[in-house]
Amino acid sequence: MDYLLLKSIHVLSAVLLFGTALGSAFYKYFTDRTEVLPAIAETNRLVVIADWLFTTPTVIIQPLSGFLLVYIAGWPWDTPWLIAAYALFIVAGACWLPVVWLQIRMRDISREALLSNTSLPTQYHRLQRFWFWLGVPAFTGMVGTILLMVIKPAL
Repeated sequence: MDYLLLKSIHVLSAVLLFGTALGSAFYKYFTDRTEVLPAIAETNRLVVIADWLFTTPTVIIQPLSGFLLVYIAGWPWDTPWLIAAYALFIVAGACWLPVVWLQIRMRDISREALLSNTSLPTQYHRLQRFWFWLGVPAFTGMVGTILLMVIKPAL
């Protein structure tokens, strides 16, 4: 495959991954604060859909296209900035996997509360805090990974 085409796919995938994650987190975080249950339930439903449609494919495309770029460019696999990028991507992914489960669970809880016309239970708010705090290292890891891809510093 042509290097520039592959690099374009890699960069566009990174933009889609980062943008979807940031957008979903922004809307979910601030919608949860409104305490408007129909809005919370709908936002949770859409965040889960966005993860399946956009985040999941890009999480697959990123390492595949990245490894192919490393191979085609002839960079040594143990280049320090690459090792740091691998590590940050793994950290972000390790945080994202439980976040997916949390989002699905919060979607279900908010839907159940909406259908039964009850308030969100304490469990929802506990899951929301875990979701937020897992998002901090995931977001930081993605920012770091992108910076390493662009700057390619001599570490």
